[in-house]
Amino acid sequence: MTTGRRSPRKAHPRPPGRGVPLALLLPALLGLAFLLIPLLALLLRAPWRSLPAQLSGPGVWEALRLSLLCATMATALSLVLGVPLAWLLARTDFPGRSLVRALVTLPLVLPPVVGGVALLLALGRNGVVGQWLDAWFGITLPFTTAGVVLAETFVAMPFLVISVEGTLRAADPRYEEAAATLGASRFTAFRRVTLPLIAPGVAAGAVLAWARALGEFGATITFAGNFPGRTQTMPLAVYLALQNDPAAAITLSLMLLAVSIAVLAGLRDRWMRTV
Repeated sequence: MTTGRRSPRKAHPRPPGRGVPLALLLPALLGLAFLLIPLLALLLRAPWRSLPAQLSGPGVWEALRLSLLCATMATALSLVLGVPLAWLLARTDFPGRSLVRALVTLPLVLPPVVGGVALLLALGRNGVVGQWLDAWFGITLPFTTAGVVLAETFVAMPFLVISVEGTLRAADPRYEEAAATLGASRFTAFRRVTLPLIAPGVAAGAVLAWARALGEFGATITFAGNFPGRTQTMPLAVYLALQNDPAAAITLSLMLLAVSIAVLAGLRDRWMRTV
């Protein structure tokens, strides 16, 4: 016979203390202030009244157009080269794979200026590869728009490779095996099964690569120079304007800040699902 009473719910264990220890709270607040105060200073010192006039300058939109174009082209090149490279690292086992992975991620920690010097020694007119490109095809890459794209690809593609490789490792390989048992080749299984499965990871990696390419400075100025209309991207324009017109430098920085916030907002849901 039931009494109609509900069984008491089990109480979930609670953490021993709800308060935040002062030894953790103070460094956390200092770290937050350290990250936010420079951004707040940028907003507070922004020339809001003269902002429309600053934005109407031809150099601003030319630099923005070149930045968006080169970052998009660098992302496309990173997709064409980086997705197969990520698949190779995640799905195949070959001697020296750990070394290859370390070399792929090296541009993440390498100073961008050093990357620009390395590109100049490799693809410059007298470089290891560049001398043959110049002699055989008449192609000169340094100090050109194509050089900007290559410099941005060099520093941005590792972000794409890491993101896609992680997604591939998390994806169930049994779908590819099932496609192989049905007679699909390995490339067909990758194109028809694997690629749609990892599409969110590829998209997140592409956005990260695009954002990194948009903000690239060191490798670009070293390998491609700083020529308005040809190689002067937004970060280079900010650096040049800071020496002559601080108000214009702040305006350009605000534009890059707005783009960065938009990228973070777009990736927030992806990161939250990952976590």
